[in-house]
Amino acid sequence: FVFFKLPSHSSMDFEPPSRVANMALLGMGNPLLDISAEVGQDMLEKYKLLPGNAILAEKEHQPLFEELQKLPNVQYIASGATQNSIRVAQWMLQEANATAYMGCIGSDENGNKLKKACEADGVKALYLEDKSTPTGTCATLIVGIERSLCTNLDAANNYKVDHCKSAENWKVVEAAKVVYSAGFFATVSPDSIKEASKQKAADGGLYCMNLSAP
Repeated sequence: FVFFKLPSHSSMDFEPPSRVANMALLGMGNPLLDISAEVGQDMLEKYKLLPGNAILAEKEHQPLFEELQKLPNVQYIASGATQNSIRVAQWMLQEANATAYMGCIGSDENGNKLKKACEADGVKALYLEDKSTPTGTCATLIVGIERSLCTNLDAANNYKVDHCKSAENWKVVEAAKVVYSAGFFATVSPDSIKEASKQKAADGGLYCMNLSAP
């Protein structure tokens, strides 16, 4: 589902900083924790991964995540396409509570790391917590100037429309002047996309989706 409202010509012009800073932006997407490290070509070959590529992890890739975590140069970075966009937008707006984010994480240490990252960045995190599924992770293998991504969606794949429709969270949907999702979210919760976009069509806001491949 893709619902959107084309802005008028005047609204597409650059706005003064004071007006842009007051915009409310909500992201809805797949929150992931990057497990990132610089590795050798041999690790790519071991797991049959390609440089400059991104795939969903299969059974044969599962040992990779534990192997990366044992490396001395491993880094843990809050990620996911939409979450990254919202964090950057918050940094650009430089105004407290200008942005919010919804997605599903597990009730685990990796989920706590994502909460802390959003809090540190000033993003209001409204996560649905799945007690039975771990937080989604992305193995990020950096080889020279290239990187290869291997993702376990896990809890990120379990977001439900009832979470965004809850009274407290729906107020955030209503207040947001812009709601944004990467295309990846279309396979996770199309019902959430539909409800949020219908609300923005009704209240004069914008629902935006990029064309990244789901």
